[in-house]
Amino acid sequence: MSERKNPFGNDVMPPSPDRSASKSLKPFFCPRSVAVIGASRNRTHIGYRLLESLQEGRFAGTIIPVNPQATEIAGLPVFPSLKAIPGPVDLAIIAVPPNAVLAVIEDCAAKQIPAAILITAGFAETGTLGISLEQQLREKVRQHGIRLIGPNCFGLMNLDPAVRLNATYTPIVPPTGRVAIASESGGLGLAVVTAASRLNLGLSSFVSVGNHADITVNDLLEYWEQDQATDVILLYLETVVDPQRFRQIAERVGKKKPIVALKAGRTEAGQSAAGSHTAALATNDRAVDALFTQCGVIRARTLEEFLALATGLSAQRIPAGRHVGILTNSGGPGVLCADSCAAEGLTVSELSKQTQSALASFLPPTAALRNPVDVIGFATEDQHAQAVETMLKTDEIDALIIVHVSVRAKDNDPVAAGITGGISTARQATGLNKPVYICWMAEGDLERAFTVEGETIPTYPHPEIPARIISQAVVYDSWRRQPAGQAPKYADADLSKAKSICAKALSERGGGWLTAEESHALLTAMKLPLVQGSVATSAEEAVKLACKIGFPVAVKLASHQILHKTEIGAVHLNLADEQAVRDAFEAIRSRLAQDHKLNAMEGVLIQPMLSGGVEVMVGMTRDPLFGPLLAFGLGGIHIEILGDVQFRLAPLTNHDAAEMIRGIKGYRLLQGYRGQPAADVRAIEEVLLRLSRLVEEIPDISELDLNPIFALPEGEGCKIVDARIRVGKSSLAV
Repeated sequence: MSERKNPFGNDVMPPSPDRSASKSLKPFFCPRSVAVIGASRNRTHIGYRLLESLQEGRFAGTIIPVNPQATEIAGLPVFPSLKAIPGPVDLAIIAVPPNAVLAVIEDCAAKQIPAAILITAGFAETGTLGISLEQQLREKVRQHGIRLIGPNCFGLMNLDPAVRLNATYTPIVPPTGRVAIASESGGLGLAVVTAASRLNLGLSSFVSVGNHADITVNDLLEYWEQDQATDVILLYLETVVDPQRFRQIAERVGKKKPIVALKAGRTEAGQSAAGSHTAALATNDRAVDALFTQCGVIRARTLEEFLALATGLSAQRIPAGRHVGILTNSGGPGVLCADSCAAEGLTVSELSKQTQSALASFLPPTAALRNPVDVIGFATEDQHAQAVETMLKTDEIDALIIVHVSVRAKDNDPVAAGITGGISTARQATGLNKPVYICWMAEGDLERAFTVEGETIPTYPHPEIPARIISQAVVYDSWRRQPAGQAPKYADADLSKAKSICAKALSERGGGWLTAEESHALLTAMKLPLVQGSVATSAEEAVKLACKIGFPVAVKLASHQILHKTEIGAVHLNLADEQAVRDAFEAIRSRLAQDHKLNAMEGVLIQPMLSGGVEVMVGMTRDPLFGPLLAFGLGGIHIEILGDVQFRLAPLTNHDAAEMIRGIKGYRLLQGYRGQPAADVRAIEEVLLRLSRLVEEIPDISELDLNPIFALPEGEGCKIVDARIRVGKSSLAV
């Protein structure tokens, strides 16, 4: 088992105990007895509030306060220590000062308590001393085989009616449902739990992971994978612990249950300067996006969207397609909703004449019938019911969005009754649960809940929200249904030679950019399609090479010290004769002499000129947490100007490579544009896959750009024209 980086320090975390999450985490969710160490008589202290939450939540098991200075708290008998408790204890909730925690863990071990929730703060989040204390804590719980949630956490809830466990310090208990939540922020977790009742969002369980000294989100994903009470998983993340393990687990779990993540830290603040196009564009957030895309995690952009996705995915089935019907009583909000649908890649098609005729038979003459369907502001309860029923029965749409703007407060009740009545009638008539989403824009009545025979209809305050939910759900469903991708090994690649080239460069010069000849040899070892070319160290040698290659040629500075050759005039193209080649060589030599950089000139690279094709680029930079991050976009200067680039993490599968290419806005150029032939996309995919294999096998490759690559017409492959490769000793844990 590989070692893992401690996210709070530079030390390496020891491997997690090889214990099944479904078994080792069960005492947290289904304890028969809970001991609260640090229980307090002071109603303002967390130790009292924990007892209060357990009691008010009507915990089905035994609550055992532990406090050496008390005999009774909140009507419960108190024990002076854990060892004084006569029977077994399944779960310990610890709320003592940080300097007392290690001793309490020893007491838990002596009592053979399998699980502990450490509420106490004052660990890695506080700095150097806290990091040291947390490391001691981690070592101690693993030494004794105790599973730990925390420290610095808000606690845990299991809403199962047979358990009723509220092991947090809030008395608020959300409704029971089928959504599980893990939060790396206690405050945000509390906000979600508080909002759940207002949003009619039912939870199966909630966990605040705190500093994840032992149990991480990865462990919880594995537990919820097997949890029959959970259908949807929500994650609030501030870091991604062990991204490689997260990817493996999330991809497996996501095939069964949707995972929605809200990841903090989207900005590029603090981005370091980099030498390649790829590194200049890559950010930690792009790596997060790549990770989530590859393992099917639905990423929410805001807290509002996070909660909206939770209600939408848990309450309604995933739409069968992208065709959306919109029913509204106000044209403006209906149009906003339609615009949002179009922006999200959904289709709001005109309804058939048959459906329009059916709607016209009971709606006012001024109603708009095409889609969005506008029933006008004073449509009756019965008209709403019939309109909803008619649209749900048609097979022309995959989902229905209902947008209501309150005209008069007294109309809200009959409109709501009409909506629920129409849904119920359609459900009974068709037996189909076509998804329905309501935008309820009724000031003073915004928290109205819609249920139809036990089915929750998700309700939102703005007309743009349902479009995002439907789009994300459809994309997720498409990912879930695709077969597993494959990462080719490429037996024809000479990885041992590639490794030796990097190792030799490191031993001779240390970290830095490879020479043109080293880069050429490295890519040749991987059987990557390079343009024919050689390095000349004199003008006459350059002429000989040009004659051998055939005119016209390109002459470029060969230097591992000077990266941006175009900016100093060190690239000469379309040279048609020997004299032009001599002149180019001397011009490059003179330009470097002016800047006193002749020692940076290894010679010039002579290449044939390519015609036709589309310029693209492929690159890689090694993220310190996520590992090799690969990039694809249009080549030349377009990559930095347009920022039209797709990122994925190695190892790439064939699906990843295909999606990267098809995901850029410039993909139309590769399909054939205005009479130009379609490019050989499969050849580009193979370049991506071979590059992925290379950087996965050789961690000393830290940065790489292949730019430009000429994507030639279909069947003719592609050619790498220029390559920059940086090596440096990898600091990643393996």
